[in-house]
Amino acid sequence: MKKLNLDLSNLSELFKEQLPPDKVAAAQTAFLKALSKKMHEFYNGKMQSLPKAGLYGFNWFNVWYTPGVSEVSTSIRDNNSLSYNLSNRGNLVAVVSDSTRVLGDGNCGVYGGLGVMEGKAMLMKYLGACDAIALCVNNRDEDGKPNADKLIDFVKMLEPSVGAVNLEDISQPNCYKVLDELRASCEIPVWHDDAQGTACVTLAGVLNALHLTSRTIDKSKFVLYGCGASNSTIASFLLQEGVNPDNMIIFDSKSGIHLGRTDLRDNPDKHRHWGLAQKTNPQRIDTMEEAMKDADVLIALSTPGPDTIKKEWVSLMAKDSIVFACANPVPEIYPHDAQDAGALIVATGRGDFPNQVNNSVCFPGILKGVLLVQAKGISDNMAIAAAHSLASFARARGIAIDNIVPSMNETEVFAHVAADVAQEAVREGLARKIMSREEVFETALSQIKETRALIDDMMNQGHIKEPDQSLLQEVFEECLKSFL
Repeated sequence: MKKLNLDLSNLSELFKEQLPPDKVAAAQTAFLKALSKKMHEFYNGKMQSLPKAGLYGFNWFNVWYTPGVSEVSTSIRDNNSLSYNLSNRGNLVAVVSDSTRVLGDGNCGVYGGLGVMEGKAMLMKYLGACDAIALCVNNRDEDGKPNADKLIDFVKMLEPSVGAVNLEDISQPNCYKVLDELRASCEIPVWHDDAQGTACVTLAGVLNALHLTSRTIDKSKFVLYGCGASNSTIASFLLQEGVNPDNMIIFDSKSGIHLGRTDLRDNPDKHRHWGLAQKTNPQRIDTMEEAMKDADVLIALSTPGPDTIKKEWVSLMAKDSIVFACANPVPEIYPHDAQDAGALIVATGRGDFPNQVNNSVCFPGILKGVLLVQAKGISDNMAIAAAHSLASFARARGIAIDNIVPSMNETEVFAHVAADVAQEAVREGLARKIMSREEVFETALSQIKETRALIDDMMNQGHIKEPDQSLLQEVFEECLKSFL
């Protein structure tokens, strides 16, 4: 048996050599989960804190701490805005979650979201040169239910310490209440990555998929399967981008969303759903079989698959259809099944399949952009600007049916997103610091390259320990046996 490369570049190839096609995707998923746990045990997590200022002699302790730092404290006291320049606040993001809806695993308890929040922090640092801290919050009442007001109060108290807040993995309906209240009351950007981030990169993928299939957004028929924070925000962005609401049909866990759904009208927790019901699906379609007839685009963000979306449904779509199956960790339908059913372009949230439509390609750049101009918020228009930035970047370097959006290894894309988002913040009057697009781009790109060089140095010099190749091979072979 061939050995697994340390960089995992031959992972798919090895599984394809050993397993029948219908088992490859599931085996890869199982392997990545098992290896993730092993590596988190090996490193005891994946983030640490390090100084960025030098210590050149004993008296430098007196500069960085007492008595010298008193001058910093009183300066910030007298002018709060100096906190952006005299501390790391200007480059620091809090990744905040109550862990009530982690990936496809649901409520993982108070502590369960730490792995994802640390992962978010790691990507922010490596991809966007933003420092970040993972904060899982116990906002449960005595009955064990999550309390939105407690989470809101926590973020408000946290505001003086950070330049932005990334909300993550918060279940409905609290996710809407928390985001809406904090966006309205905080003087720093508060962003819900599961909602605005997913909507941003999905819109980018849709724009390029429509371009490749010679469609226009205003004449295309859209079916959205699932109406959580992600898909409801995607629906909003698509409508703002020009989708004809008569050509959009959205499904929640019960049926199609439309004016006949009095359960939505009468439920205050479903006000977002009811708002969409008033705009879309005037035909009052209730079944996927009817909705999918001649549909151009399917966007699924629902229960992880692989059989949540049926092949029979995809076969009802228009010629050269577009399918986004973005549930994590397993898409609602595997790409090969969607293509067998007639889809031309298939995207998922996974990096081990073509067309990864994952918010990891947008949030580091967006947050870098708002931090650099010290923005007061992140508007929908800023997120939509990021979507156009992603789509334009991909088109400029070339797109294809299996390559519709940039990937996380394209360094410059994050600097472009930062620059375009920052310019929209300036245009909307949300930026405290005015910078040109070129200034933001060059600053972001320089800091991103410096961060990557630092991590490379830490790896090359052994400050980040390399895992034993045999450990990876052992996990791979154990996983392979379970699928043979």
